[in-house]
Amino acid sequence: MSVDINDYPLLAKAPLPANLRELSQEQLTQLCDELRRFLLASVSQSAGHLASGLGTVELTVALHYVYNTPFDRLIWDVGHQAYPHKILTGRRDQMETIKKKDGLHPFPWRDESEYDTLGVGHSSTSISAALAMAIAAEREQQGRKVVAVIGDGAMTAGMAFEAMNHAGDIDPDMLVVLNDNEMSISENVGALNNHLARVLSGSLYTSIREGGKKVLSGLPPIKELARRTEEHLKGMVVPGTFFEELGFNYIGPIDGHDVDALVETLHNMRQLKGPQLLHVMTKKGKGYAPAENDPIGYHAVPKFNPDEAQLPKSTPGHPTYSKVFGDWLCDMAEQDDKLLAVTPAMREGSGMVRFSQEHPDKYFDTAIAEQHAVTLAAGFACEDYNAVVAIYSTFLQRGYDQLVHDVAIQNLPVLFAIDRAGVVGSDGPTHQGAYDLSFMRCIPNLVIMAPSDENECRQMLYTGHTLQQPAAVRYPRGQGPGVELQKEMKAVPLGQSRTVREGSGNTATGSVAILSFGTLLSAAKQAAEELDATVVDMRFIKPLDTAIIDQMAATHDVLVTLEDNVIMGGAGSAVNEYLMSSKQCKPVLNLGLPDEIIKHGGQEEILAELGLDGEGITNSIRDYCER
Repeated sequence: MSVDINDYPLLAKAPLPANLRELSQEQLTQLCDELRRFLLASVSQSAGHLASGLGTVELTVALHYVYNTPFDRLIWDVGHQAYPHKILTGRRDQMETIKKKDGLHPFPWRDESEYDTLGVGHSSTSISAALAMAIAAEREQQGRKVVAVIGDGAMTAGMAFEAMNHAGDIDPDMLVVLNDNEMSISENVGALNNHLARVLSGSLYTSIREGGKKVLSGLPPIKELARRTEEHLKGMVVPGTFFEELGFNYIGPIDGHDVDALVETLHNMRQLKGPQLLHVMTKKGKGYAPAENDPIGYHAVPKFNPDEAQLPKSTPGHPTYSKVFGDWLCDMAEQDDKLLAVTPAMREGSGMVRFSQEHPDKYFDTAIAEQHAVTLAAGFACEDYNAVVAIYSTFLQRGYDQLVHDVAIQNLPVLFAIDRAGVVGSDGPTHQGAYDLSFMRCIPNLVIMAPSDENECRQMLYTGHTLQQPAAVRYPRGQGPGVELQKEMKAVPLGQSRTVREGSGNTATGSVAILSFGTLLSAAKQAAEELDATVVDMRFIKPLDTAIIDQMAATHDVLVTLEDNVIMGGAGSAVNEYLMSSKQCKPVLNLGLPDEIIKHGGQEEILAELGLDGEGITNSIRDYCER
């Protein structure tokens, strides 16, 4: 059932920002109320990100009201907070399709709308892109304005400060809005601070500030004294000295839910020259009590009834791979006093909540700083601690140099527990774990494992933890197939596969051996039943079980490699390389992710569309053998 726009009369009049700007400022409070209610009604019916968007309603309205979007550039960092932006930029009636196959993207997406100036799924990219757009705007001299909205979590990444440092050096006209929802709005973010923000961003203060600089420009000692005096005076009333040191004029903090204060301050700041930073205090889940009280739980939600005070409980099923990892981590910590676990702000997603509570002295959350997380683990390993890095596949991409330079080159025993490997589903292209086998396989000293079920995952994590060299265990999002977990942990012999089905070879397609890497094993066995094929759970991408490859090549007409990684440079490529180097001429069909950006949709839907379910694998093998 879709949301009836007639229940939101002002919002109905503003399908685009140009229509929004036709409203009076007095109408904006009502519009914000309707937008918040529409967002809640929409996401509760479609599922998706909720708490962050509820917190940015007034800010989104004010930005589109003051700035001439899409001519003026508005960049969101990250996209979780951009649902109100999508609603106000021509996609209101499509919100029920968000995150679904062929529906709206979960994050801003350039091909979806001219209002989405930068595709953003990962954090901390906005200021760099905004700086480039500001430089381009100055070159074009058309009066274009540029705004980046960055959350306080995203501001923890080094990339954000690298961009600010650069911007402060070259002094472009641009605005960074720091959406700070770490704390609730307290007394000091009220009328006084809103008034102060208006004063500090207004023309009188600005003219005095800039005029004074010009007058004192020829008197270096006095100019420096004046700068320091301004800095210390300002530092007593606003926490902006740090940003000022980076070259930004700091304004705030102001109440991010006071749309009038936002509009008036933004109107003033739109006219200011040079890099500006507006500090806005918001509350995640604003306006919906359950989300305010549990912003983490309501960050991304299934379909639910807003009238009920809690989200629907998930149907009990097989444990997720994230839970298998979290439980293993707790069990391992009981045995190994030197275990230390690191995550770049993904405690909940990586299944580490229990561990962080039971072993707080062994738990390190680096915030959104993947590079730092990897090198921190390397430093622990240098001091003879057994470091475990829990990280999503796509986030490890951001720490690739550190994986090579700080871990692998020095052959340090760091274990990487790589979650969300393969097709991740509805979070889409920015989160698909499509490349990790390819970018890791070329790194010396690194052992790479891909479990096919929950127990294999547990035992491989133990195996990697006991090695005296870098190791990676990569596993997908979601539940395992339901294999019983063995409490006792045993190391898996390096490079040793296991044959799970023997084919007879008496088939129309000839004898086929499927070499399966990872959790597509169930689909491989389904295809093997149709084709009477042999199935080998390869387990290791590096080192490869070359003995089983020799055996399968000698006894089967066709080899098929199967993986949920891109084919280019992946596990199948490793098999091809080995066969060529050992001078074995054998037909090989590589099945995996294609050389294209994998779109969003349900995991099963996407795998089926790519031909990586049982039926698709069967058809691909038949087609190959019949050529």
